[in-house]
Amino acid sequence: MAFKIVIPARYASSRLPGKPLLDIAGKPMIQHVYERASESDADSVIIATDDERIEQVASHFGADVCMTAADHRSGTDRLAEVATLRGFADDDIVINVQGDEPCLPALLINQVAADLAEYPQADMASLFSRIKQQKQVFDPNVVKVVMDAQGYALYFSRAPIPWMRDHFDQDKPLPEELPHYRHIGLYGYRASFLKSYADMTPCFLETEESLEQLRTLFHGNKIHMSEALISAGHGVDTEADLIEVRQVFAE
Repeated sequence: MAFKIVIPARYASSRLPGKPLLDIAGKPMIQHVYERASESDADSVIIATDDERIEQVASHFGADVCMTAADHRSGTDRLAEVATLRGFADDDIVINVQGDEPCLPALLINQVAADLAEYPQADMASLFSRIKQQKQVFDPNVVKVVMDAQGYALYFSRAPIPWMRDHFDQDKPLPEELPHYRHIGLYGYRASFLKSYADMTPCFLETEESLEQLRTLFHGNKIHMSEALISAGHGVDTEADLIEVRQVFAE
């Protein structure tokens, strides 16, 4: 099954400026992400950026780089521009591999592509994993997702969803298996949907939760979810994450 990967990378991160170029085990983070993506079954891997520093570094290690506008609200908007610039066919499957996921296994990239191909009525596909620690349920940096009986996303939130009224409001022990799922920020799209996404009006939910996928649900489109076959590894959002990932590579 053919699919394409686009890695959106921006320099101006509020918590870690210059994040894609931060060193991990002697390589910039974006190179690790590119190498993980290249281990998948994708027929092409493109780095999408608006920053010449990232473009220069990525070109140096042999990546295909697509320069994009600087005013995109989200990675998905950036991918939409790439789909237009590169002339992707409407039925092309495009995977968004975040530029801060240097540990992401290629197996999960292949899984998302296969899942989207299996569900032609879905506009997007993504992954989830089970939450086993109560503290993650209440952590706003851990995005939660609830799904319907067919595995389509109903809502994503940084808040604890579902709210367990009979447990969270009282001093009752939580059940052994929590009914909460963590969203893994790996997205698959059909190129036709990507092109229409850029024309969708950003919604209040997307802005307030700072979750771009909520624009998709708000406008009535479908996101199919599947449980990740293996761990997604550790992403880099904060300085503490960077220290942990550097330790993983050192070991």
